[in-house]
Amino acid sequence: MNRAALPHPDPEALAALGRDELARVLDQRVEAAWELCREVHPDLPMPRVWLDLRGQCAGQAHFGRGGLRFNPVLYTENRLDFLVEVVPHEMAHWLVHHLKDGRQAKPHGREWQTVMRRLFGLAPRTTHRFDTGRASPAPHRYVCGCGEHGFTPRRHALASQGRRYRCRKCAQTLVYHPGSAFENVR
Repeated sequence: MNRAALPHPDPEALAALGRDELARVLDQRVEAAWELCREVHPDLPMPRVWLDLRGQCAGQAHFGRGGLRFNPVLYTENRLDFLVEVVPHEMAHWLVHHLKDGRQAKPHGREWQTVMRRLFGLAPRTTHRFDTGRASPAPHRYVCGCGEHGFTPRRHALASQGRRYRCRKCAQTLVYHPGSAFENVR
């Protein structure tokens, strides 16, 4: 494994930053990763950056919008790991997509893995290990024989329209329970 190609941010300095400064640091990190990618693909367009992603996903290369989307909650709670891992992860997607035949490449396929290892000097992990509890609240509670489960508004709407969900543990159908004690844990 190569050494990480981007400089490691100072964790203490990151901890002291407010929202606007954090956004500026994210933009700078994306630009540094882009500059590194341009060594491989000089014509690579600079991606736009948005902090508007919600849910459990930390980042997303959004080719239709022409840039990278990041989750502001996960970024704020995991500043160092986010800059070290998520930004290169998404920039690797951006680079692979813009290479010849890149649109046919699998999202976390050989090309993406090669960029992660050789260009960024990082292990090609496909998922993050961040706690998503605050980033992805699931306010609708469903119960089964072995416990309670949180549903997102989207999944709750699908269940309300008749879609059935089963518990992976006990295989019972999950039933909506609006007054559950689980709701009060937050």
